[in-house]
Amino acid sequence: MRLAVQRVSEASVKVNGEIVGNIGKGFLVLIGITLDDTKEIADKMIKKLLGLRIFEDAEGKTNLNLDSVGGSVLLISQFTLYADCRKGNRPSFTNAAPQMIAEPLYDYMVKACKEIMGEDRVQTGRFGADMKVSLLNDGPFTVVLDSEEILR
Repeated sequence: MRLAVQRVSEASVKVNGEIVGNIGKGFLVLIGITLDDTKEIADKMIKKLLGLRIFEDAEGKTNLNLDSVGGSVLLISQFTLYADCRKGNRPSFTNAAPQMIAEPLYDYMVKACKEIMGEDRVQTGRFGADMKVSLLNDGPFTVVLDSEEILR
């Protein structure tokens, strides 16, 4: 599993011109799911995500997590995080989990985040939809969490 986490001042996602998810201060999280991912891996990744201390404290040090700043999350499914560009110029996506595996795991992550953070602090895109994502990256500050590295 890969999470591309962007610290944002605001972010939103549209589907067919309609805003389906919108947050202020928090994380825009692009979620890539691979064939071997499980709920146990998702739980560990959520714990790492929600514990990330990448907001500045009074001294300007990145020392605060989402709860400390009352932040929200916008969770977007993003199979292209598993693009394999080693051969040729056209990416292969064979390492990305198919919908029948990825969608239930994405839904599980959304539900888990809502249980931990509260419904009002978790927004989403629509799985498999053509989405238009807008964000105001704060910093910019972007972190990639990869379960292959985190769970070693």
